[in-house]
Parts: sequence; C-alpha cells; structure tokens
Amino acid sequence: MSNQTILKGQVLSFVSSPFESDPASAVRLYDAVVVQDGKIVDVGDFATLKTRHEDAKLVDHGDRVIMAGFVDAHVHFPQTAMIASWGKRLIDWLNSYTFPEEMLFGDPAYAIEIATRYLDLTAANGTTTMCSFCTIHPESVDAFFATAKARGQRVVAGKTCMDRNAPDGLRDTAQTAYDESRALLNRWHGVERISYAITPRFSPTSTPEQLEALGALWAENPECLMQTHLSEQLDEIEWVKTLYPDARDYLDSYEQHGLLGGRGLYGHAIHLEPRERDRLREVGAAVVHCPTSNTFIGSGLFDMAGLMAEGHRIGLATDTGGGSSFSMLRTMAAAYEIGQLRGTPLHPAQLLWLATVGSATALHMDDVIGNIAIGMEADLVVLDLGSTPAIAQRSARANGIWEAVFPTIMMGDDRAIAEVWINGKRRLF
Repeated sequence: MSNQTILKGQVLSFVSSPFESDPASAVRLYDAVVVQDGKIVDVGDFATLKTRHEDAKLVDHGDRVIMAGFVDAHVHFPQTAMIASWGKRLIDWLNSYTFPEEMLFGDPAYAIEIATRYLDLTAANGTTTMCSFCTIHPESVDAFFATAKARGQRVVAGKTCMDRNAPDGLRDTAQTAYDESRALLNRWHGVERISYAITPRFSPTSTPEQLEALGALWAENPECLMQTHLSEQLDEIEWVKTLYPDARDYLDSYEQHGLLGGRGLYGHAIHLEPRERDRLREVGAAVVHCPTSNTFIGSGLFDMAGLMAEGHRIGLATDTGGGSSFSMLRTMAAAYEIGQLRGTPLHPAQLLWLATVGSATALHMDDVIGNIAIGMEADLVVLDLGSTPAIAQRSARANGIWEAVFPTIMMGDDRAIAEVWINGKRRLF
C-alpha cells in the first residue's frame, strides 16, 4: 500500500515575494499536493497527480485553501498561562506578570505541562514552527524541545539569559549563562528538527559581561540563531542609554558585544534610529514584527513598508504572551490594521507571505519550511474559508482568491483551521 497522500484543494504556493512584485502574481494556485515520508513530493493539477500517484490516498478538501503551516518567529512559551494580563507598560508588565510566572519553570513537570499546552494551542491555530524564548532554567528548554521532538515538530528555542534587573531566583550570571547555554546547544542543536538560539532577553537584563559571554558563544557557534528584543518602547530605549552610556544606540549595546549578525533575530524593532536600520540591513539580520503585542502593551507602530523598501529581512510573530493571541490569523489582521494606521495597508498575499515564507526566511529555514514546493518539509495548514456564518457570507460574494481569503485573515480563529499536518502527519485534536 502506498504511503503517499494527495491533498486536493486550492493549493497556494509562493513563487516570489509579494513585496517585490505585484502581490497577486507572487502566488501560483494548484489543486493538489502530494505528501510522502514527511516531504512534499509533487504539486500540480489533480488529474495529472492522480495518474502519476495512482496508489496514493486521497484527502479531498474541496475549495479549502491548502498552504504552508504558519511560522511564528518570536514567542515566549512560558508566558502561555498569563496571556492577556491586564493593563501594564512593558517594564511593569514584566515585573507584575511575566517574571513571577517564569519563576515556576525550574519545575520540570510544570515546564512540560506548559510546553504541551502551548504546542497544542498553536497547532490548533495552524502554527507548525516557532522560535521561542524559554526561561533561565535549563529545565524549560529541555521540556520544550522534548515535547516538540515527540511530535516531530521543527522548532527553535533557547535558554533566556538575565543577570540583572530581574528578581531573585530568576537571574543567572555571565558564566552560568554561557555554560548552560553551551550545554543545551550541544545537547539539542541539530537533533532531528530542533535548532538552538542563543537568547539574551534584552540589554537591560544583561550586564555587559553577560552579553560579552553570549557573543563569544555565538562566535563559537555561528550556525546558530541569536534572538533578543530591540527598541520596543521609548522608555525602554531611554533605560538602555543609562545602562550602556558608551553605546551609540540600543543596537550598539548588542553590536559592541558580538551580538549583531546575519543570523540575529531582533523582536519588535519599532523605534529604530537611522544607523540601526542601516546596520541591521547591512549585516542581513532579521527584525520581527509583533503587531498584537505592540498594540496590547502600547509600544508603537512598526514601519513595515519603510523597512521592506530598504530591503530588510522581516518575520511575523504573535509574541505570546505579550501578544494577545496564539493565532497567526489574528496576528496578520493586526499587521493589516497597523499598516492602515501608517497609511500602507498590506495585501492578503503579503500577509500570508509574512506568516510563512517571511518568517521562515527570518529563521534561515526557507529552504525547508514556509512554502509548498517539491522537496520542502510537509508542514501544512488547511483553511476553511467559511468557518463562521459571518465569514461565509462575505467569502461567498468574493471575486477571486484574495477576496475569498481576506475575511478569514481578518475574522478567522482556530475554527478556520480545518486540518494541520506536521512533518507529513495529520495532527489530530
């Protein structure tokens, strides 16, 4: 019996960036894709594929959209239980909600419980890969990676490092940050679909000595990603100036310590100075747009159009739990709304690209995930374009694929996720 499966529907594949050409022309629509042994082995018209793979099992999704699973480029899985906590600015929010919750992750059982819950919630929302901060506890990293490995899931994560401006019990040191991160990296990086990211939380919670140690670790392991936060709020930027008086700007507090590079991921990046924009682009680093978080915590409006025009590498992210939703559909909707506020609305093709190819490119994984093409890993999501009465009545009047899919982007939630495939296996809920 064949171990191939044909998924039939409206198969959406990107052939170019919708930010670099007419958005509609960046996409090719097929009506079938073939999955085997965790990979996409064929894509095209159904009649041809059925003849070519005559023994394959058929899953017919009608007019549902089949596309690459969503890629979330910046999350905090330990904040799952305290998502949607009321009413604070960034620093107060960290002290009131985040740090007390993260204190609990030295308990391996609790870390596994939340990792399991987080991966269940995100899969139900169509997310198949994410890049997560853990806590200072190695147990939190082990729990996240072990849970993802059992599911065959491609993930990135790292031990969050902090040696100042955090409560007792939630600080490490420059040396233990280096030693524990190095041990976790050696234990997990490259195991099946797991990648390690060196993870200083942000400059205010690391001394120069700790940033220097993590910069050295990155230099020793340049194939790894490095993730952190940058220029999220104006008062945060002023704080960095007092903590790093010799730095030219916020980005320079990282650059001076070896933490600026092409495999760097810089979350938020809202209030960037011209020099920072230039340096990020010059080195090919990625900035990650976190729209629901930026509005929920009142941080500001990300300059998607300007940064894209300059040639930046940009990913999209929920930033849970600062972000207020586990859904990349809701995240796309928020990105659209922020674009409207800046006078630069995003086309539906651009939104879907950011949530798939764009984020995969930010993670340097666009050769294996983020799109439907032969040879790519079979992480897929199937979208029901009529998942609620409100969405169905709007999409029924649509002229073309983009009018049909846009109501799901703007109003969809986990009910719109008809099916999810991770590593070529259908995820059951």
